[in-house]
Amino acid sequence: MNQEELKAVFDKQADGYEEQQRKLAPIHDGLYFQLEWIFSELPQTARILCVGLGAGAELSYLANRFPNWRFTAVEPSGAMLDVCRNRAEKEGFISRCTFHEGYVESISDIDLHDAATCFMVSQFILDDGVRSKFFRNISKRLKPAGILVSADLASAAGSPEYKALLKVWVSMLHAANVPVDAIERTHSAWAKDVSILPPDDVKAIIRRGGFDSPVQFYQAGFVHAWFSKRSP
Repeated sequence: MNQEELKAVFDKQADGYEEQQRKLAPIHDGLYFQLEWIFSELPQTARILCVGLGAGAELSYLANRFPNWRFTAVEPSGAMLDVCRNRAEKEGFISRCTFHEGYVESISDIDLHDAATCFMVSQFILDDGVRSKFFRNISKRLKPAGILVSADLASAAGSPEYKALLKVWVSMLHAANVPVDAIERTHSAWAKDVSILPPDDVKAIIRRGGFDSPVQFYQAGFVHAWFSKRSP
């Protein structure tokens, strides 16, 4: 699935996206909870780059906890960005946000940021070199030693661990009504459209993108999360 196809998918999902993600809320909440402590030493007037933020859940979390921070919200789906913008207006922090419809590499003439978030985005980039370039484009928009917090699905596809996690993951999504072919359909869809790599491989991709060795601080099912600093 190329960038435009993926954008079209998220455009269609925008209106009901938050409801679709409700089953994964406990996973995301655990991730957002730790954001506060990873970012705890940032300046009181920090500027945060949120890449591919969808409906803006992490933006909302951070904006409500750090009332002096400013944010650059980057999202290629115009429909998703509208949902994010409406949320920011409703919750009263829209004046602290700059919204950019497009990709991180298309941002120009902006101040460097103190930190960045990038959740469940790079997994859709199937080529490892392009994926590292994606992280490189984020690093270019951070101050020296700026912090990146990223999360993606990760596992050694086909391994016993992967198979066990996949069964649990599908059961979680479908609760008591798991279709007979749900596991195979999920695996097939991921094999086609998602680059699920072993965690160490994802760390290596981030390093090649201009960051120090990432530290894994979170895992819930397939979701792994790391923080790292921009390399000198």
